[in-house]
Amino acid sequence: MVSSSIVLNYSPGCGVDYHKPDQQTVQALRNIANRLRIHAIKATTAAGNGHPTSCCSVAEIMSVLFFHTMRYRYDDPRNFNNDRFILSKGHAAPALYSMWVEAGFLKESEMLSLCHVDSSMDIHSTHKHQFMDLATGSLGQGLGVACGMAYTGKYFDNSSYRVYCLLGDGEMSEGAVWEAMMFASYYQLDNLVAIMDINRLGQSDSAPLQHHVEKYQKRCEAFGWHAIIVDGHSVEELCKALSQARHQPTAIIAKTIKGKGIPAAEDKLGWHAKPLPKDMAEMVMKDLQSRIMNSSKHLYPPAPMEDSPPVSLRNIRMPSAPSYKAGEKISTRKAYGVALAKLGRYNNRVVALDGDTNNLTYSEIFKNEHPSRFVECYIAQQNMVSVAMGCAARERNVVFASTLSSFFTRAYDQLRMAAISESNINVCGSHCGLSTGEEGPSLMGLEDVAMFRALPTATIFYPCDGVSTEKAVELAASTKGVCYIRTSRQDSAIIYNSNEDFHVGQAKVVSQGKEDQVTVVAAGVTLHEALAAAEHLKKERISIRVIDPFTIKPLDVKTIMDNTRSTRGRLLTVEDHYYEGLHLRRSYCSAST
Repeated sequence: MVSSSIVLNYSPGCGVDYHKPDQQTVQALRNIANRLRIHAIKATTAAGNGHPTSCCSVAEIMSVLFFHTMRYRYDDPRNFNNDRFILSKGHAAPALYSMWVEAGFLKESEMLSLCHVDSSMDIHSTHKHQFMDLATGSLGQGLGVACGMAYTGKYFDNSSYRVYCLLGDGEMSEGAVWEAMMFASYYQLDNLVAIMDINRLGQSDSAPLQHHVEKYQKRCEAFGWHAIIVDGHSVEELCKALSQARHQPTAIIAKTIKGKGIPAAEDKLGWHAKPLPKDMAEMVMKDLQSRIMNSSKHLYPPAPMEDSPPVSLRNIRMPSAPSYKAGEKISTRKAYGVALAKLGRYNNRVVALDGDTNNLTYSEIFKNEHPSRFVECYIAQQNMVSVAMGCAARERNVVFASTLSSFFTRAYDQLRMAAISESNINVCGSHCGLSTGEEGPSLMGLEDVAMFRALPTATIFYPCDGVSTEKAVELAASTKGVCYIRTSRQDSAIIYNSNEDFHVGQAKVVSQGKEDQVTVVAAGVTLHEALAAAEHLKKERISIRVIDPFTIKPLDVKTIMDNTRSTRGRLLTVEDHYYEGLHLRRSYCSAST
């Protein structure tokens, strides 16, 4: 553990107030950087896996961030007053583990369990530890999450904590990074700092801009960021750059050497994702250890300011029952907007995001009633999902994000990472299925059910009327994991009483008789078609039983099986998506077997 009675000076708007660190502090930061290299090499060599060269290029960056710049309680990583850190280049996870070993939160023995089957130490960072807010490793997503955290800090919490995101130059080719950069500058997120590790080398080849750091600077400035070029291995330059006054989001463009401190691998291709052989590792670690100088100064991270409001997201409930009347018509997409605005009246931590479709998804109803809690993400669906994850992190907000259901295909990687991170976000996709009709096939959300069913932790709500939609919004607010609410374009009649009780994973038998000959399962718009068919068939003296599953995942297989047995094994599903989505028949058959 790094311990001391000395707390370093910190000034959030330094500029003229910047205090150059004394030589003892500089040496202490250099020592921490070299110990990081030793930790990372030792752990990856022991594991026979990992990215030691990627860790070595960020050593000084991490040292300065964690022991000079960031304000946090090292013994309470998830304290809501702490500065936030996102490791977007998730393959450098051992560098992050090393910092928490240096801070005293982790034991070195824990880090040496890297990759063990029973270890919580993975090669790419996950949410298994308190100091990680989400999993990273699918590159290009960290900055969007950081935007959500920074937006929450500035506009919802009105607090002084800052958000730092460390990116690699390889992931700068991802379009999601630039979506996030546009978002940050548009909303003037001056509490956000992106540190770019420009080490020149990617996985299999050089990064496109290599070490042309001035080109990165021009691009960042064109996106509305304040961009500073530094020597990424100079703790003095990093301290100064990270202490500059901020009136807009800041990009620290750090020119580094991949594999710094490993002579045979420095700035050389062919070493990405390769641990050092044991004999080489021992030689390199011995050399690094010789560079660690005695220093009488030990560093504590600066303490955070205690100015974030406490937040409780427990017992999020609607203030009253739905007010719809039987036979009244309303589209489920409009009922979603009405329900969301209503939920927002009850709890001021309910926030809504949309991707320039709020007049189609009807999130505009929430926007008009609660404008300070509505975030327009424009046509950048990938970034919208990442921002939603950031807003929901550390249980600061109940987040709903909406767009057309077909557009979530673009953000599937972000949704996948949200599920892996066990992030609690709610997304609503409108204009689902064939019923969009004249809009054409490009806007028909037909693969959304299959997409969300494949996500671990996901819950899929498919309401059929205004009452069930309002109940779906209420339930989603308190359901863990990714919740997807599937809504339709056209108006539908109210079929449920306002006092109807709904639960996740519980189907509703909406029409039945003693002489039912077949069980029909339908949801959303097809439920109304099934009920109309039931009325028509009565004239021909054919009685059918109609079931509304309400949630497609989890599916109420027991109710479907029990009713299918009552109709002598006859089951018909009426679905409005691609065949690969629901598979009710397969679920029934496998369960009955």
